Amino acid sequence: MSATQVRTTQPQRRAQDDAARVLNAALLQFDLAGEIRKLRQEDSWRRKAGRSAATLVKHGDPRLVLVAMRANSHMHEHKTSARISIQTIAGHIRLRLGEKSVDLPAGHLLVLDQALSHDVEALEDSAFLLTFSWPQGAEQISQKGRHEP
Repeated sequence: MSATQVRTTQPQRRAQDDAARVLNAALLQFDLAGEIRKLRQEDSWRRKAGRSAATLVKHGDPRLVLVAMRANSHMHEHKTSARISIQTIAGHIRLRLGEKSVDLPAGHLLVLDQALSHDVEALEDSAFLLTFSWPQGAEQISQKGRHEP
């Protein structure tokens, strides 16, 4: 697929999607509802952790990751060197930032500055779009406790 082609998601088996997934074309288009359905068919969704994720876009900056979480599942405290936005597409999640809690029902957006420790809890079956934006010149290093894809 050339960089000028549009990547449109279609219902397919996940293995085929992973092999064919283009992450950095000049134009990318997604059916988020279809992507969420696929994430909810993953083994990781059915396991105790109750979550699955797919990187949709992976340019140097930005990166977009779609995350699906089952009700009552958690992503324990973590942080990243990137600024992030979290847009809830379906369901309802809660972020804890130290002693503060922020509820994000569907249709809500939260932006966090870099290096803010937080955890995520799904209050119901949920899906959110996570966007990473690294400051110019910053290293994109993944370490334990960080969620940089």
